[in-house]
Amino acid sequence: MDQHNNTYTRKNQTMPLGNFYASIQALRRHATGGNILIAATVLAFIMANIPAINQHYFDFWNQEIRLQIGSFNLFSHSGHPMTLIAFINDALMAIFFFSIGLEIKREILKGELSSFRQALMPILAAIGGMAIPIALFAIMSYGTTYTAGAAIPMATDIAFSLGVLAMLGSRVPISMKVFLTTLAVVDDIGGIIIIATCYSTHIEWMFLLYATCILLTLLLGSILHIKSKVFYLTLGGVVWFLFLNSGIHPTIAGVLVAFCVPATPVFAPRKYIKTIRRTIANFKTEDDETLNKRSILDKRQLNWLKEIESASDKVISPLQELEDSLHPIVNFFIVPLFAFANAGIFLLDINPSTIVSGISLAIIIGLVIGKFLGIFIFSWVAIKLRLASMPQNMTWKSLASVSILGGIGFTVSLFIANLSFPSPIDHSLLENAKLGIIIGSLLSGILGFIFLQISLPHTPADRIR
Repeated sequence: MDQHNNTYTRKNQTMPLGNFYASIQALRRHATGGNILIAATVLAFIMANIPAINQHYFDFWNQEIRLQIGSFNLFSHSGHPMTLIAFINDALMAIFFFSIGLEIKREILKGELSSFRQALMPILAAIGGMAIPIALFAIMSYGTTYTAGAAIPMATDIAFSLGVLAMLGSRVPISMKVFLTTLAVVDDIGGIIIIATCYSTHIEWMFLLYATCILLTLLLGSILHIKSKVFYLTLGGVVWFLFLNSGIHPTIAGVLVAFCVPATPVFAPRKYIKTIRRTIANFKTEDDETLNKRSILDKRQLNWLKEIESASDKVISPLQELEDSLHPIVNFFIVPLFAFANAGIFLLDINPSTIVSGISLAIIIGLVIGKFLGIFIFSWVAIKLRLASMPQNMTWKSLASVSILGGIGFTVSLFIANLSFPSPIDHSLLENAKLGIIIGSLLSGILGFIFLQISLPHTPADRIR
């Protein structure tokens, strides 16, 4: 560690120490969320296959949900009330994509995507990891009824994949975690583009026009340095409702609103420190004895502390504060609930041969083989052409292993599967697609873990000196 510039130095690049520790905290949050996600998935499987309760499990998600004032129901789509499963997939997942949008904006401004040279390798790896699975699926599905699911195996689930890396502890180099995280973020960008362009229905242009006007208002608010989170969340909710009824998938509203949230605080950190010092100086030494007791503060002391509280709120940007506040909600509630609602598959109705044929096999091949080939080959080309260098403490073997891990699709893959086959007549295709996603993700996770276990050193990979 450089004592003069307070940075953590890696081969060919330097990361500010504050950003380094922030990255570690984010990685830990994702890994912990992965454990809850696994538990929710297993529980969904159990409940969907116990004869005494499985019908209650499936019926529960088809209940109507309303938030109604007079004849206006906020949770309605084209005049029809949303079911609970639709509310989870269209409303709660909009919050998930809002969180993803905040993360993408932060990464572009200050994170791994802020340096094109530094981000080039995971960007190219992500492009390969999306293109090859889609191509393999398209070849295997040519002339069938399930060609609409080509985008299903393109995703990498950051929570699950980092959860597997967490099982290997300190043997995993930080550079590998950063590579996988950046790759997954670029994957999310690709998924958002696919959802926006390929899964829109009949467009209601007036609703879309109103939504555009509100988005422009939010953007103007950001330019004018309006920092109120209530302003962005309230108008963002209106944008979501308009998108829901416009024919554009409402989760896209979450991403667009996130891009409008300001990334700069009201106070610069230096001004915040000066405010704190000036306010603290109001407390005199003779006050120590009084303040040592649990007593009601006098009016002056209360005002001083409120000034400190207000300054603390203004030194954190709305983007960072919202992202930090949403992480536990998204990782510990929304994503596990989505998995619990969507991963339940009644296996007794499924012919075992479907696993090695049809859409299930196409998704498994796309995730297990396509993601590996796409990530590894595009990374290999980038390194051989000297567009990027091998991340520190990684080898070709460990790069191949983490490329296998990229085949854990799960959350976004399940989401795209629901969009690909929304009709009741496609129910069997959707169930087989879910089965392929779960088996493909499980195989990628197990194989990735085994190969990482073999390829990684048995001593801690990184030490900060």
